[in-house]
Amino acid sequence: MEFAQVATIAGKEFWDRIRNRWVLAVALVFTAFALSIAYFGAAQQGTVGFRSIEVTIASLVSLVIYLIPLIALLLGFDAIVGERERGSLDLLLSMPITRVELLLGKYLGLAAALAFSTVAGFGLVGLVLSAQLDLAALFHYFGFMASSVLLGCAFLSLAVMLSVFAAERTRASGLAIALWFFFVLVFDLLLLGALVLGGGEAGGGWGGAALPYLLLLNPADVFRILNIFSLEDVRTLYGLATVFPPALAQPWLLGAVMAAWIVAPLALAAWRFRR
Repeated sequence: MEFAQVATIAGKEFWDRIRNRWVLAVALVFTAFALSIAYFGAAQQGTVGFRSIEVTIASLVSLVIYLIPLIALLLGFDAIVGERERGSLDLLLSMPITRVELLLGKYLGLAAALAFSTVAGFGLVGLVLSAQLDLAALFHYFGFMASSVLLGCAFLSLAVMLSVFAAERTRASGLAIALWFFFVLVFDLLLLGALVLGGGEAGGGWGGAALPYLLLLNPADVFRILNIFSLEDVRTLYGLATVFPPALAQPWLLGAVMAAWIVAPLALAAWRFRR
């Protein structure tokens, strides 16, 4: 594999997103939502202003789980199938470049654009809040930003996989939306039903015993656990203290699971694209 070729394709994908102001638009969306949550998240309780980093991160996690997967899926669903429909894929493959180099270059360029917009949007809010945060709070906030990037890369990997397998761009877009609905909305409902049928409360039956491992099958749930479990003030509000054992909540372990969610779909896409 020629990494120079991969870097060239990645750079083109990244600068294409910069030129069409996609990165700026996403960064502004993240900044606006994050600032609103940080300062006005408690308006319904009659208070306005920044409260604590724990409550702010917990609220931002709920936002990110809905927003970043959707953005990543919409960003990457036509990475390959779009080139095929436009007739430019054959032209690209006629050049001295392999299919894996093309796929990896496109993914890395899109991932860089998504990561840049995520860090820029949430990082600006971090700068605004930095005067009110201590080192521990800043550490938690930067950890939240890093895990948000991992979540986006995981769903972008799924989107690129769909783009390789789909025969048409419209079908790829429909599958991307269906995937978002499944992981963000439907998956947890299915687990709740399995928990009730399998024994009720955590630890009271096979449903409770298997639930922590089933949560690892959803990158959105891994992201939630990675950010919430270490925050003592909000962990019990999410119920994670009763259903997820601390042994599985190690940051390095959850980070490895997120990395697997990035690598596995991309590897499957590369296998299919080579065939």
